[in-house]
Amino acid sequence: MNFFMNNIGFILFTLLIVVLVFWAMSTYNQLISAREFVRNSMGQIAAQLESRWDALQNMIEGTKQYAEYEAKTLESITEQRTALGQNAAVAEVNKDDELFGQAMGRLLAIAESYPDLKASQVYQETLKNVDRYEQQVRQSRMIYNDTVTKYNRIIQSVPSNIIASLFRFTTEAYFENTTSKTDMPSWS
Repeated sequence: MNFFMNNIGFILFTLLIVVLVFWAMSTYNQLISAREFVRNSMGQIAAQLESRWDALQNMIEGTKQYAEYEAKTLESITEQRTALGQNAAVAEVNKDDELFGQAMGRLLAIAESYPDLKASQVYQETLKNVDRYEQQVRQSRMIYNDTVTKYNRIIQSVPSNIIASLFRFTTEAYFENTTSKTDMPSWS
């Protein structure tokens, strides 16, 4: 008992250190988990965007039989895009969206000039697929923004912000609503 009383300060200090180490490890793991959810969400967006581009590429192939020159123009737009992955930035996804919008606008204009193309089954089915992927991209963005909110909240909250700053965790950007994304596109 005398030993315990003489070393109570040391024991309390050791216990405090152990608690702090476990708290730091737990907080670090929570930050890693939240960051991985953000990356996974971006990966989902990238997969949906890739599928959307694949559907557009199918439309371009169908366009070749009607208008070879316009198809080459569309292919040049698709060649400008870069592959996106789970580490893509919001700005890269927005640039990809701009390129997709250009290609889609051009393709719709071509279809207006070629009624047989516009009426073809392949064209109609592909438009449905593009619309479906567009809706999935929107849903994936909402999920991404939710995971970013949770992640950023952990990083900015006291006391987890201490661990976040020690290990250089930084906040992630959100997808913002723009005028071009306010309304669902009309493909017909």
